[in-house]
Amino acid sequence: MLNDFVLARVLHLLAVLWWLGGVLFVTAVLLPALRRHVAPERQYPLFETLEHRFAWQARVATLLAAVSGFYLLSLTGGAARLAASPWLIAMVALWSVFAAMLFVLEPWLLHRRLAARASRDPAGTMRRLQALHVALSLASLAVFAAGVAGAHGGLS
Repeated sequence: MLNDFVLARVLHLLAVLWWLGGVLFVTAVLLPALRRHVAPERQYPLFETLEHRFAWQARVATLLAAVSGFYLLSLTGGAARLAASPWLIAMVALWSVFAAMLFVLEPWLLHRRLAARASRDPAGTMRRLQALHVALSLASLAVFAAGVAGAHGGLS
């Protein structure tokens, strides 16, 4: 039988895999394909339609990563461990960026603004959207690598 720590770590890694896999798919596959194969004026509306289908999954994965991550912290020294581990701080910071995007900025602000911008400058909007996803993907990969190294004593 799995103990609490092992189960929490498995759930945490599955959540991060689900979340980061989606971000990387959007960044490396979906956005480039839309920009290459769809007329500029149709790119953002199609992106919105496809991305909307993944948004609930990203939110669930992000929440699961938070719950399991904070539970892991509670099992391993909490605030003291967090304060002594820059890689843990990076994880929480990155999670905070994604949580703000998924739960506040996208649904309440960005969708309307991007749609309006895309109607004026479709190609520029998609370039900007792809650049944002590339930056988030690279940051995510760096934090993931630091987390793996840190969890295995490489960044202590």
